Amino acid sequence: MIIRLGYVAMSTVVKNASPSKTMTATRFSKLLDREAAIRKLERLGAENLHNTLRLLRHNRAHDIMVFRFSSRFIPLIGHEMLGDWNPIPTLSAEFEELGTYAKQAGMRVSFHPDHFTVLSTPKADVLQKSILDLERHNAMLNAMGLGSEARCNIHVGGSYGDKNKAAKRFVHNFSTLRPEIQRRITLENDDKTFNALETLNIAETVGIPMVLDVHHHAVNNEGEDAAALWPRIQQTWLNPASQQQQQPQQESQQPDEALPPKIHVSSPKSETDPRSHADYVEAGPLLAFLRAIAPVTPRLDIMIEAKMKDEALFRLMEDFKLQEGVTVLDQASVRL
Repeated sequence: MIIRLGYVAMSTVVKNASPSKTMTATRFSKLLDREAAIRKLERLGAENLHNTLRLLRHNRAHDIMVFRFSSRFIPLIGHEMLGDWNPIPTLSAEFEELGTYAKQAGMRVSFHPDHFTVLSTPKADVLQKSILDLERHNAMLNAMGLGSEARCNIHVGGSYGDKNKAAKRFVHNFSTLRPEIQRRITLENDDKTFNALETLNIAETVGIPMVLDVHHHAVNNEGEDAAALWPRIQQTWLNPASQQQQQPQQESQQPDEALPPKIHVSSPKSETDPRSHADYVEAGPLLAFLRAIAPVTPRLDIMIEAKMKDEALFRLMEDFKLQEGVTVLDQASVRL
């Protein structure tokens, strides 16, 4: 099994490269010149995109081919004070440069919209905001020239007192999304509500890939073994409907090969706080899972969600080097 490691949004190694510099709504509301305030937001957005490009260059230098973008590229986008503002066309050159670099480097990139983007909600206004947020993420990926291989990973959402009804609402609300948005979405189990088996059942129902979060599964399960669930989870990535490629309008291209399954990994912060993420990832428990699924999994991408970001990736690679049966391929991938 060939394993590639990636990390989330920000670097602890590259200095002064935040991809999510922001302005508060309070500060924006106090600025008397609305047009000047909007230009300030757009300049911050351009700076965030430029810093993200710096991170991709850093990643390429260290063979890191899996990366999650920050969902906070553009401050206050979608805020009720700015309902008529669409900065994505204004930042089209910056988005295109970012996407071109990712494509040329062969990187797998994604988004993880915030927790308030939920399709299980019974509230019409929350659902509408969630759909608009998914549309904005899709628009940013389109502006980068990226097809549906670039995904938006979400959770099922809350149970709202009845998990079965919430699951059915997710399935119904998902069916109302535009097909282009549906092709962007992957579904992840969470640490409190929808566990891995429940999430898998929903992913299979709507025909989208599931991202297994191993840490979430450890703290939220009904006794199911993650490795036993894995063949079904992996199959969601092999479903032809999950592999459809969106062709950019500006150019035709051959569909990419099937995406490898992706999992999320992190370690508990402490015994008293098992749900929070530690600074680094413990290699032992992760390797036990990887060895269990290796016979049936030719390729796997791992998103590291540890607090120390790329430093945690580099330390995990150092730990892997000491393990029997692990062959280092480059600075961020191994063969097991």
